[in-house]
Amino acid sequence: METGWRPSACVLCACNCGIQIQLDGRRFARVRGDKAHPSSQGYTCEKALRLDHYQNAEDRLTHPLRRRPDGTFERVGWDTAIAEIAARFSAVRDAHGGESIFYYGGGGQGNHLGGSYSGAFMRALGAKYRSNALAQEKTGLFWVSDRMLGNTATGDFDHCEVALFVGKNPWQSHGLPRARPTLREIARDPARCLIVIDPRRTETAELADIHLQVRPGADAWLLAAMAAVLVQEDLIAHEWLAAHAAGLEEVRAVLRAVPVGENCAIAGVPEELVRTAARRIAAASGVAVFEDLGVQMTLHSTLNSYLDNLLWLLTGNFGRPGTNNPPILFAPFITFGHHGPKRDRVSPVAGARIISGLVPANVVAEEILTDHPRRYHAMLVETANPAHSVADSKRMREALEALDLLVVIDVAMTETARLADYVLPAPSQFEKWEATFFNLEAPANYFHLRRPVLDPPQGADLLPEPEIHARLCEAVGALPADRVQTLREAAERGRAAFAEAFLAAMADPELAKVAPALLYRTLGPTLPGGAAAAASLWAQAVRVAMAHPGAVRRAGIEGEGLALGDRLFDAILDSPSGLVFTVDEPGDGWDRLGTPDKKIHLALPDLLDELASLGPGPDAHPEYPFVLSAGERRAFTANTIFRDPSWRRRDTDGVLRVSPKDAAGLGLSDGSRARVTTRRGSVEATVEITDTLQAGHISLPNGLGLSYPGETGEITTGAAPNELTASEDRDPHAGTPWHKHVPARVEALPS
Repeated sequence: METGWRPSACVLCACNCGIQIQLDGRRFARVRGDKAHPSSQGYTCEKALRLDHYQNAEDRLTHPLRRRPDGTFERVGWDTAIAEIAARFSAVRDAHGGESIFYYGGGGQGNHLGGSYSGAFMRALGAKYRSNALAQEKTGLFWVSDRMLGNTATGDFDHCEVALFVGKNPWQSHGLPRARPTLREIARDPARCLIVIDPRRTETAELADIHLQVRPGADAWLLAAMAAVLVQEDLIAHEWLAAHAAGLEEVRAVLRAVPVGENCAIAGVPEELVRTAARRIAAASGVAVFEDLGVQMTLHSTLNSYLDNLLWLLTGNFGRPGTNNPPILFAPFITFGHHGPKRDRVSPVAGARIISGLVPANVVAEEILTDHPRRYHAMLVETANPAHSVADSKRMREALEALDLLVVIDVAMTETARLADYVLPAPSQFEKWEATFFNLEAPANYFHLRRPVLDPPQGADLLPEPEIHARLCEAVGALPADRVQTLREAAERGRAAFAEAFLAAMADPELAKVAPALLYRTLGPTLPGGAAAAASLWAQAVRVAMAHPGAVRRAGIEGEGLALGDRLFDAILDSPSGLVFTVDEPGDGWDRLGTPDKKIHLALPDLLDELASLGPGPDAHPEYPFVLSAGERRAFTANTIFRDPSWRRRDTDGVLRVSPKDAAGLGLSDGSRARVTTRRGSVEATVEITDTLQAGHISLPNGLGLSYPGETGEITTGAAPNELTASEDRDPHAGTPWHKHVPARVEALPS
């Protein structure tokens, strides 16, 4: 690497591309892609180049804060903050039980290492319930995939013949390595085919061979029609299904009855184009699929995920290169349990289904704003901003204010932090050891432990999240000093001695609850370069090596058993640009099928019933005739760790996109102002007329509506989408919100 360039990663989407940063003092003078990164290989989009606006934002937290009785904040020392927070959480536990303490977060985008320690303090208190952003997006897919596969699956877009993107615009939202070059490679290859299902003519749809421009909210009808074509035209993989799947006849019986032509009319897509797409999928040697928020945050979202899975399973596109395979997760941030004892867990008040350990974010306010004896009384929010990011922001704010205790750990003074009783400041994602657990690749998977790029600001009193959680555990007596000392001495004798002592300690269920904090306090100080925060990764490396030794050795790591895990951990510590930690051989994905009978379960009776009763189409709302997509990804929108509005070079205020037909009917022009109203509220925005939208469909971007220090006081730029969304508008199975299908009306404002 050239002198002065420091390796790290972008923290703005799930890809977390490798980057290099050149500093000018504390400023990020230049940012470029890191060619040594095993996944992104030097690629990055324009957003990463603006990361100085995150690192050097004006609303950085610099000291622990405590709310005064008058609502203002005062500085306190860490000893005071930790002692008081531990005492107040303990008081809530003693009065209402540990179940009344709720955890939200677990690490913001690209900020996951600290989140791996949070469970220690929560378990020490007896807390059982948690949520995060995945419960707004992915839990429907997790639930479906768990029931069908006992696992999840990811598409191999490097080797597929057909790439299918459902409600996904990788050109802007990325989600796969080297997104834009990969899309171009597929689009330019005459032997390959790019299919996009999206109500908008997105940048990805512009490249597509087939764009199924579905009517907003009608995805279930379209996907059902495509699956029905496979059955009715007998395009399914009979021999493959007979060998690997169960429940085919139940699925075929329902799909035979689907009126393809009627469904296509409801979806607004020509029937022959739908049939062409289904036939192309059936004929391909390999189909890779990526579904995203466009179908995961709209009507029938869990059914959409089921039908999407059926498209590639009925055609046999699982378990081989160029198809869809279960990845090896370095950290199990997705948990599966439908086939086990946790399959029927629900939240205590709303009775909402808990999927992958997550309470639906849309019911959190409902779980608090009640006199129910099992309501949540206290919350710890870590690197998350539910006051802004969860549906129905006004109600969420009311819920947070109704808690007996709210503690926030974050980098900036977010909308949620402003409501807290205590605010604990952490270093930025470039001032500490960090990692990202969204490694979902196959056949080769990678992991990136990131080193600090610079020190925290001079004079700031910050602690990294692992240290905060360890101190909280100590304050409630969950880390006995004698046990810590014994393990420290073992760690000083070497990794083998430590492993033996640590595994023996885990026989104590109380110590097992705080295992990550125990690792941090004992193994952590022995790690090179101040990498104590990476201690939790040792246990994950050992777990991966024990479960997948062949895949780890194919990645170039040698050894057996515990030694293999140790060497994998050391390789992670020694790879500042990341490393490939597992490599599959063809067919390895079958070994990770998690169903008890090792069969793919095609028939999910509740979702087949929903499919059979879809009806005549999405309901119309005469008072709210438009469908608002609240939170569109654009070139200069990102997640809300970008709080400084000056990072945007274009669309600085977040325009309201409207079709030409609707603009003419409403008397709108480019640059005019309009008001958008839903059942929850109204916002005003500048209009952009675009023929990429269908009539009746409007959109506002994500990432706006945040308060930020200005020259004359706080400023708020653009519209906050969740001032318009309703918490009750959610999927009946997974509780995910319908942010992409918000009934709205639009009116022109005087010029």
